[in-house]
Amino acid sequence: MLKPLITDKIMSNRSAYQPSTAMSQQTASQPSGKRGLLREFHYRWQWHLQASPETLWPLVADTNRFNRDTGVPEIHKHGTETLTNARRNLRLVRFGVPIEWQEEPFEWIRPFRYGVMRHYTRGPVGDMRIQATLAPQTDGTTELTYEVWAAPRSILGLAAIPAQVGLLSARAFARTFRAYDEVAANNQSLITLAPTAEFMPGGHARLNTLCDRLLNDGANADIINRLHDFIQTGDDISLSKMRPYALADEWGIDRRHLLEHHLLATRTGMLELQWDVLCPMCRGAKQTGTSLDQISSEVHCDTCNVDFKVNFERSVELSFHPNPSIRAVNQAEFCMAGPQTTPHIVVQQLLAAGEERAVQPILDNGRYRLRTLGLRGSEYIQVGDDGLNDITLRANKFDGWPEVETVISNSPTLRLRNTTDEEQLFILERLAWTDQAVTAAEVTTLQLFRDLFASEALRPGQQISVGSLAIVFTDLRGSTRLYNQIGDAPAFGLVMDHFDVLREAISAEGGAIIKTIGDAVMAVFPRPAPALRAMLNAQAQLANTLGQHPIKLKAGIHYGPCIAVTLNERLDYFGSTINKASRLEGFSTGEDVVISKAVYDDPEVAALLYSGELVGDLFETRLKGFDDQDSLWRVMGQPIVDEA
Repeated sequence: MLKPLITDKIMSNRSAYQPSTAMSQQTASQPSGKRGLLREFHYRWQWHLQASPETLWPLVADTNRFNRDTGVPEIHKHGTETLTNARRNLRLVRFGVPIEWQEEPFEWIRPFRYGVMRHYTRGPVGDMRIQATLAPQTDGTTELTYEVWAAPRSILGLAAIPAQVGLLSARAFARTFRAYDEVAANNQSLITLAPTAEFMPGGHARLNTLCDRLLNDGANADIINRLHDFIQTGDDISLSKMRPYALADEWGIDRRHLLEHHLLATRTGMLELQWDVLCPMCRGAKQTGTSLDQISSEVHCDTCNVDFKVNFERSVELSFHPNPSIRAVNQAEFCMAGPQTTPHIVVQQLLAAGEERAVQPILDNGRYRLRTLGLRGSEYIQVGDDGLNDITLRANKFDGWPEVETVISNSPTLRLRNTTDEEQLFILERLAWTDQAVTAAEVTTLQLFRDLFASEALRPGQQISVGSLAIVFTDLRGSTRLYNQIGDAPAFGLVMDHFDVLREAISAEGGAIIKTIGDAVMAVFPRPAPALRAMLNAQAQLANTLGQHPIKLKAGIHYGPCIAVTLNERLDYFGSTINKASRLEGFSTGEDVVISKAVYDDPEVAALLYSGELVGDLFETRLKGFDDQDSLWRVMGQPIVDEA
């Protein structure tokens, strides 16, 4: 580790330090009053780290965790003033001294550099600028440079800055960056950095008792042991938002299996669930609830200054945290706007009116969007191997954004140009959403969720889109004749057995029964292929396992957009997709599954049909209530097992 470079200079003007290309020219404004006559302190540290910038970035750029790990007190929003371009008024208390400041938006270029400027209005510091640079080395390692510029507000700051930043913070920075490097280089978990957990009185015993109860009820021992250890050793930041799919990937466990264990642990009282409504732009949580009836269908994001309609497909994410009676997790914030707060944003830069700036990010293949907070619309960009290496991207107030989708390379030079007469916060973001989020659309189609949380429903009158779902309707063929042949009691028993078979087949494929209507069932699946497998398997089992009176199950499947509502105090669905799906079952003979064109065209279903194990016969018909002729397929074949 190199010794820090420390410089003190007279700040009669700010020309002594100009911001780097990663920082806004606004930070170079002329200081005023007494602050301009005091020394500015400049601290510069460098560390040679073993991991690459790409591997280190999620840790180093997680400024919320970094501030916590280096001893920064929790912060709070201060005041009610609405500021431009994601600026914030913030406040903390250190050593009993209140400190308040206005924070400029963080600026970054993933995975090489980030920084922020703060203008203090209370406390010993006047202005402070921070910048971290991750320089890749030829051997795959990283030269990490961390710099702090701090100007005092008063004579007290002349002593406070060297003591706090130059001495105490420097030690914490070195310790924390070294720990992050070890985690990144050795693919370890951040749990190893967690402080000693503080359990509630009796919390340890309560945790052990609930784990034993889950094990006695048949839960997987490995998963329960992992959850037990995570609750016992995890830090507050990790435990405040437990994401089952992210944990499953880290632990090498089946995602749905771990999600179901989170649900079971919640029902027993070991965990609690939380619904977060995410802004479609910044993807930050803008509304939080412990049940679905606390979720509104329309929400406002004060950061992006937009109103948006909530949908279950992306906007609503389910997470978990320990029950406070076991361990009270401190959900304090130590930084509100660092790069990892919005990990889908790869470049964020604040440009003054007329300014141009070149940035060189590393981009994965896929679609991106360039926008600013101050202008409507956006420009869409495709990243591919044969894209442009050098391109100018303009923000224009009058001409708008280009309609043509430009293709750029994975490591381009992007020349951002603000041609407006106002500052603009440029944002380049990936359009793909993470697949590690458990969405409301997905979890509400799980049979286990509907069994354990039957009371989870939207507030009356709310209608929320859930995206596209596979809707199944079934009915028994010849059930009236069956009652006449063998009598009411035996026939009723067979009908109840058929419900059990259906329930098991649907649950095994990740679906859920929404309701029963006489002998009929309405079920829902996230995708068409699992729905088709479930119906074929159920038909085969009913034909072979119910003795001398086999039951023939008619089934129809349609796939399309749905709306979630509350009916009879239960979560239900409605829309044209449900109406069409309800018509298909009537065309089934009980020895086939009738599917719509939307299901037939699904790639997974096509793969099943092309495998040769299934046969799909096309027929044309006009469905009641629909004007156009519909193409339907009768699918027949052997039960299909998911090979994934």
